[in-house]
Amino acid sequence: MSMSVTISAADATRDAEQILKLQYLCYQREAEVHQNWSIEPLTQPLDALRAELVEGVGLVARLGDEIVASVRGRLDADGTVRIDRLIVHPRMRRHGLGGRLLDAIERHFAAEPGPAAKRFRLSAGRRAESGLRLYHSRGYAQVGVQESDPAHTLVTLEKAA
Repeated sequence: MSMSVTISAADATRDAEQILKLQYLCYQREAEVHQNWSIEPLTQPLDALRAELVEGVGLVARLGDEIVASVRGRLDADGTVRIDRLIVHPRMRRHGLGGRLLDAIERHFAAEPGPAAKRFRLSAGRRAESGLRLYHSRGYAQVGVQESDPAHTLVTLEKAA
């Protein structure tokens, strides 16, 4: 019997530990590429992740009881939805989960009552070709580049809500 992946809201109490473990797994490659294991996704405390889930929006993709992908977002006062930490378990990549989660978080903020989202913004490392392809395919355009060192360039992308 095969299981299907379901997308739902993350629960700060129940899901934070699984999300943090998945985050740690997913950011190993970036740490290795940059020879830097002190990047924030690898050192984030569990309480800080819980606070992000309470203050913003977190969505998870589940295969049975296992969280296999996650994304977070928050709406700023200027109407910008900042999408962050779109992660997919390595064994589940190339199955469309990243795109499904990105679409789901955009839909969430588009339907949210209150101040309207004006734009969606996210960032990705220039070396993250698959992520950049996904974002471009969903209508995101590059609006900025930040170089912290010659080996690490962060691309900021945006699209209208």
